Amino acid sequence: MSRIDETRPFLPVRIAVLTVSDSRSLAEDRSGDTLVDRLQTAGHQLAARAILPDERADIAAQLRSWIADPDIDVILSTGGTGLTGRDVTVEAHRDVYEKEIDAFGTVFTMVSHAKIGTSAVQSRATGGVAGGTYLFALPGSPGACRDAWDEILKPQLDYRHRPCNFVEIMPRLDEHLRRK
Repeated sequence: MSRIDETRPFLPVRIAVLTVSDSRSLAEDRSGDTLVDRLQTAGHQLAARAILPDERADIAAQLRSWIADPDIDVILSTGGTGLTGRDVTVEAHRDVYEKEIDAFGTVFTMVSHAKIGTSAVQSRATGGVAGGTYLFALPGSPGACRDAWDEILKPQLDYRHRPCNFVEIMPRLDEHLRRK
């Protein structure tokens, strides 16, 4: 069973939020707002925020830019994870991943199934790592963003979470890129 170990310090991480939408502006970005509110309430820092249309090359370019930024530890994108022709966020993420976190999509589907039943199969939420940065592609609904944050990301981005968490292995994510 997972738990918070109060003897360990909370270590805030720097998180960028990308909204992928052909129709929303930053002023109408409820899903991005949901993520920003939750990450800041948890004690993390909003490192950057942007909104882009559903264009695979543009999304991948933004991800690469943020991966290269040493002041960003985690990238959360929202939108473009569905099945329609314009949903290309997952492909853009996979264009930049060094390693995919396969279980993220599985656990997200389990969480979603408990809330929306078999409609959960229509999401292709994914997670991965590139250049020492975690990346997660979430669906574009505020509810899905809440579910992903509350049930998966909040505990995994908390250094105190036991038995293990993403933060404690963060210093080793890019060890293959460093000289020996």
